Amino acid sequence: MSPDDICTDIANKLNTGILIIDNQFNIVMWNRYLEIHANKNTTNVTGSNIFEIFPELPEKWFKRKVESVFQLNAQSFCSWEQRHHLFELQHTRPITTNSHFMAQNCTFLPLEPKNGQQHVCILIEDVTDVCHYQTMLNKALEELAQANRIDGLTQVFNRKHWEECLEKEFSRARRYQHGLALIMFDLDNFKLLNDTYGHLGGDKVLVETAKVISSLLRLGDLFGRYGGEEFAIILPDTDKTGALDVAERIRIAISENAIKFQETQIKVTASVGVAIINESDLRYEHLIANTDLALYDAKASGKNVVCFAKKLAEDYNI
Repeated sequence: MSPDDICTDIANKLNTGILIIDNQFNIVMWNRYLEIHANKNTTNVTGSNIFEIFPELPEKWFKRKVESVFQLNAQSFCSWEQRHHLFELQHTRPITTNSHFMAQNCTFLPLEPKNGQQHVCILIEDVTDVCHYQTMLNKALEELAQANRIDGLTQVFNRKHWEECLEKEFSRARRYQHGLALIMFDLDNFKLLNDTYGHLGGDKVLVETAKVISSLLRLGDLFGRYGGEEFAIILPDTDKTGALDVAERIRIAISENAIKFQETQIKVTASVGVAIINESDLRYEHLIANTDLALYDAKASGKNVVCFAKKLAEDYNI
């Protein structure tokens, strides 16, 4: 067996696609792996232009890639993370994926010129398994990150993440002299509601209230569960008038919302506190304190009302 025959025999037994093209993008040779996965006869492929055999190739991108290998005489690489696949080759993995075609890592290797002719060898590796399991891992990590930000019951931000958002918005408002408003509301007589309907009824009220309020907010507003039956909303680029308008709409929406639970309907009200950022607020906690005091005033005023902060953070020992 000649050295050429040995090389051809080895190439045909590799579990990797080998494709050699010249500088006119004509196919000089490929191995049996590609013949099987492309389902094309080698005799009909050899000498043909690669874009005729694989019309799915991104022609402009592919030509730039190959020409850079010729010019620099250096190998190049394209991973499945950059492009899921270059060649539409059927994968044979016994797993369910979103693509009928194998995910590929492709390596472009310059070959020594022969008779003045330049060639590039393209190695095509099937990484469908890697792509599939990495995608599953990324999805799991994303879901975990989401779970760390979201309150499990109401599906709005939890307190930790909501405060992180407030800290960022507070810093941005101070830096660029933008408006920033904060709303905090507490469901009135919630303990009595729990005693009357049980915790399942109380949970139903919290969930439905969160849904109603979410529908009233802008895309950039940040809604979170502050604790128990208390919720908080960050309103970026919002002045006093705008914040009070939103707060009143929230109060009305909650009072008018009849929540179906078992054989009855539950109606609740909310006390609402509002504050806006001011020059004396040095930390985001000051804004929370102002809003919390406004909420206390709303409760003391008979509940189911909106109150604006009358005191500033400098009045507290924070």
